[in-house]
Amino acid sequence: MDKKLQREFDLIIQAGSTGRNYWQDIWNFRELFFFLSWRDILVRYKQTVIGISWSVIRPLLSMIVFTFVFGRLAIMPSEGVPYPILVYSAMLPWLFFSTSLTESSNSMIGNKNLVAKVYFPRMFIPMSSIMVSFVDFLISFCIFVLVMVWYKFVPGWQIVFLPLFLFIAFFTAVGAGLLFSSLNVKYRDFRYIVPFVVQFGMYISPVGFTSEVVPDKWRFVYSLNPMVGVIEGFRWAIMGGKADLYWPGLILSIVLTLILFVVGYTTFRRMERTFADFI
Repeated sequence: MDKKLQREFDLIIQAGSTGRNYWQDIWNFRELFFFLSWRDILVRYKQTVIGISWSVIRPLLSMIVFTFVFGRLAIMPSEGVPYPILVYSAMLPWLFFSTSLTESSNSMIGNKNLVAKVYFPRMFIPMSSIMVSFVDFLISFCIFVLVMVWYKFVPGWQIVFLPLFLFIAFFTAVGAGLLFSSLNVKYRDFRYIVPFVVQFGMYISPVGFTSEVVPDKWRFVYSLNPMVGVIEGFRWAIMGGKADLYWPGLILSIVLTLILFVVGYTTFRRMERTFADFI
């Protein structure tokens, strides 16, 4: 074969290639991303008795428990709104983040056969898990609307900022998901660390209470948890002037979210070329 013609048909496959080609591959393989997301949605509740209803039961049961413990027993302040609304408005972003982190951290291991045999941007795998959690969020939000109707609660004009805080929550979940999914491939200890992080994170996040119970001198330190700003932002957008928005803590949460996203992305891209070796 002529050498010139042979060079035209040369194909070099390199794992984890960097540069503009990777982003071009993400666009070229976009249909695969939609397929993986749809597949994960279909198998999420496969062979379960009540199916997708789990996405409704989880926040409802959590709301009932938190309302009883913090609203009835501990008698935490509710800022003049029904306590179930106070809790549910925080459960929405927290469950989205915790479910995204849990599912995406194990996604690479769960798709090891796909990773080892076929080339595609590996980022699609944890991202598809996060999209499933986003679908659960939308279903839970519809139930939350019914809860507000039940209590005859009307949000203020601040509700227009809710997509902004959802966007921040999404980037927080993506950053953490990319970081832990890549680390879990090489260091299997993280499959035990992630559930602990999720459980511990719920205790130190203002889910069953507001950040106002934290002394003023500690509120900025408390905001080192990036989900604090997201949760309080959700409450402010839904409850309006009845909820406090701590701006220094919100700015800190946004900065930490950006740092987490950059660290998660760079770690994933750096380790992506070795996934097939460790998986």
